[in-house]
Amino acid sequence: MAEPQKSILIAEIGAAHGVRGEVRVKAYTADPLGIADYGPLHDGRGGVFRVKSLRHLKDDMLVVAFDGVTDRTTAEKLTRTKLYVARSMLPPPDEDEFYHVDLVGLAVETVSGEPVGTVVGVANFGADDLLDVRRPGGSSVYVPFSRAVVPTLDFSAGKAIIVPPEGLLDEGGEPEGEEAS
Repeated sequence: MAEPQKSILIAEIGAAHGVRGEVRVKAYTADPLGIADYGPLHDGRGGVFRVKSLRHLKDDMLVVAFDGVTDRTTAEKLTRTKLYVARSMLPPPDEDEFYHVDLVGLAVETVSGEPVGTVVGVANFGADDLLDVRRPGGSSVYVPFSRAVVPTLDFSAGKAIIVPPEGLLDEGGEPEGEEAS
């Protein structure tokens, strides 16, 4: 059985804009107007969205008209719809750039071969990216996504090799070497 086609989130529909079915769209692409370059978009539930027209609103926000959406009531029902494109439609990332979908699912182990867990997501709280690694037993740990901490990504083997900073993988509880009083 073939692996299902991976999809990349490239935009999210916001509020309706006007009365003719246009919507505000937040683009996650380097060039916001580029969302129209990838062909039809989909919502992950079978809905297909074809861009009829778009214009820049501000920063990464657009005003978009989709085929078949001709009134405000229909447009309002699309609020918070996430729009995806097939991974195969996107160009390969530059060196040292990665699509999050390519990182999710990688097994994580230390340079000495100790299993750590599996990448379940990529987070960014305003500084650098962090790999959200689910450990055996269900707990998670954020691993800084830098070349120093993650020196090797082996996509063919499906794994990421890490050099964890001191204390990153320690379990909670009493610090070592201290006696309880």
